[in-house]
Amino acid sequence: MKEGVQLPTISVVVIGDKSSGKTSVLESLAGISLSTRGGQPICTRVPLIMRLQNHPNPNPELFLEFAGKTVPTDEQHVSDAISLATEEIAGKGKGISNNPITLVVKKNGVPDLTMVDLPGITRVPVHGQPEDIYEQISKIIMEFITPEESIILNVLPVSVDFCTCESIRLSKKVDRTGRRTLAVVTRADQSPQGLLDKVAADDVSIGLGYVCVRNRIGDESFDEARAEEARLFDTHPHLSKIDKSIVGIPVLAEWLVSIQAGIIIKFLPEIVRKINDKLTSFSQPCTTYKHILDHAKDSLRKILLQGEFDEYPDENAMHCTAPLAKMLNMYSEALKPDAQDISNCFAKFLIDKIRVLEESISDFRAILENKMEAIYPISFIFVENVWDYVERVFVRVLSRHYENHPEFLPLVKRKARKLIAMKKKQSIDWAKDAVEMEMKLADYACHREHYSALYRKLMADEDEFLEAFGGNNIGGGVFRNADGVHLRGMETSLKEEAFDVGTRVRAYWEIVSTRMVDNMALHLRFAVRNLVTQDIEALIT
Repeated sequence: MKEGVQLPTISVVVIGDKSSGKTSVLESLAGISLSTRGGQPICTRVPLIMRLQNHPNPNPELFLEFAGKTVPTDEQHVSDAISLATEEIAGKGKGISNNPITLVVKKNGVPDLTMVDLPGITRVPVHGQPEDIYEQISKIIMEFITPEESIILNVLPVSVDFCTCESIRLSKKVDRTGRRTLAVVTRADQSPQGLLDKVAADDVSIGLGYVCVRNRIGDESFDEARAEEARLFDTHPHLSKIDKSIVGIPVLAEWLVSIQAGIIIKFLPEIVRKINDKLTSFSQPCTTYKHILDHAKDSLRKILLQGEFDEYPDENAMHCTAPLAKMLNMYSEALKPDAQDISNCFAKFLIDKIRVLEESISDFRAILENKMEAIYPISFIFVENVWDYVERVFVRVLSRHYENHPEFLPLVKRKARKLIAMKKKQSIDWAKDAVEMEMKLADYACHREHYSALYRKLMADEDEFLEAFGGNNIGGGVFRNADGVHLRGMETSLKEEAFDVGTRVRAYWEIVSTRMVDNMALHLRFAVRNLVTQDIEALIT
């Protein structure tokens, strides 16, 4: 359901015979040097896709993308980075590869263009090159210039007969009329006489015309090279006769941007048509998907919120009221220890805290906080069990409703599990806050009279406690199983004080445990309600 429309990649594909000046033209358009440390242009052995982006930041940003990697670089080291990437792709010899390197250049003042520099056409293999080097290079060139959205930039040295250029022959195979081919004539200063006649004659039918340029020489900066180029075409006795609309790197950049815009306009109706077709093709499946989900929502509302199970009469696991009530009861019981635990814990409290009481320190809050620590894991396990059960019900219902449309099932299950995992995390975070709140406010009771009534009720066991642990007696009644051997011989006042502190803890703990169970039940019921009535809409997006 995430399929999209493949947009055309509009790029300027630079082709030419070996040493025709392709790299120099690219350097001038990009405003960066692609020469090696020795001053020689880099040898193009793989397609180099240059994405130029006019960027207001005064500090240029350059990086390479190849073989699934992104490698940042800068203007001083870009040629070395390209050479290393080329060696990684095509090896250290003179072989070539059709696996491209992308160079992204974000720089102020550059034209917004995507250009592709391809290996120069070599007819005769040199030492270290494969015998079929010409066929390999021709195949790569044809791959890039064949798409209708490609602009073919044919680089032609001024000194050669254009009719004999192999790059012209190749471009004619895919663009016979030359309607998307532009020629750039390089090194105009080296053979200026007759250049005007050559471009005017247009013997090779270059549909988009010619642009004549002067190549940057030696250590010239790009600004110096452009200034010298402008002076040359203004003052040279032959070159000054050529129309200014077809000379210079700035003109070439303007032409390329304008041609690119024209191709975009040409392909725009087709792009719009494809988008509309795709939307039409998606509309019916999307409608079906949503229609089924609406029915699934109704079933989930009945099962999880209303406790109805008429759709699954023979599946006890789908009768949600009983399993959820059972989990809640188990949680409640886990927070309320039985008589055996009470007596043992109470006696342990007396033993562990006797020194504290002898020092007249009655730390009610500390004792209660210790008890609260124990309900962290109990609460988290309860929350996880509830949401795990809800997930099973959720997936079972969705599976049943989408069983006749298996193409949707993996997607809807994945989205459902992701949604419930988010809800589970929210509940665990809520439970953590609830326990922490009880720990930080360990002496809070909304109804003090209720707490007092519980305290008085539990204090009624004091006489039985004193009798059980008085003299040589060790346990009796509710305390009959308590390990109270260490309590013999202690002063009655100390036992009374211990019993008072313990009773206050027990009374308050009953309030806390009831509050935790009620609040947890309310939170989970509200969260499940929101899941079924609101959050489930996330399965559509």
